[in-house]
Amino acid sequence: MGKATKLVGYIRVSTREQGDSRLGLAAQREALERFCASEGCELVEVFTEVASGKLELSDRPGLAKALQRAKRLGNVPVLVSKLDRLSRDVAMVSGLMKDGVPFIVAELGPDVDSFILHLYAALAEKERRMISERTRLALGALKARGVLLGNRTNLDDARALSVESNKRNAAAFAAKVLPLVQSMRDKGMSYRAIALELDGLGIKTARGGNWHARTLIDMVERAAAPAA
Repeated sequence: MGKATKLVGYIRVSTREQGDSRLGLAAQREALERFCASEGCELVEVFTEVASGKLELSDRPGLAKALQRAKRLGNVPVLVSKLDRLSRDVAMVSGLMKDGVPFIVAELGPDVDSFILHLYAALAEKERRMISERTRLALGALKARGVLLGNRTNLDDARALSVESNKRNAAAFAAKVLPLVQSMRDKGMSYRAIALELDGLGIKTARGGNWHARTLIDMVERAAAPAA
């Protein structure tokens, strides 16, 4: 990166309490300033926002303003301390990259490539729940409906709810990971090589296990199958 590169900063916290305390915002701003000092960049302006990282761009006026300001300066990069400050939604991060929106993640450095950014986006978004937790929530849902728990029928109902929850979560997880798998396939990698790569990067399956070629193939085939 050349000297005196102009950057527009963006910092975000999720709750009003975090915003009022200023602690999270201050730490992020310090990270941006340290990056600029080490890389010889000029931090032109910093935009602050209190919003969930799962929201769409249309619901993130602070981020929208940062992107607009960066574009007016000649499409300069937007600087964030961590990728999840930009978004916890891999589709949104991928969309920004596809649209050619330049951004830099301070903790990853200035030269990280788009493939690694995709991986970190998936890690930032991924939220796994163990099967026991899903069953507990399903039982809670039955109890809230006034169902007396403890008999076989109710447990079967709870398991059915858990299965449906598992299916929905698995589909959502697959939608997040598939772009990464496809990117590696486009690079000529085999499914076995992709499985090893995902394991090496610490990315687990939806159930928290290791990847296998068959797991990836099944996931790709399910995604390609027409809806019933």
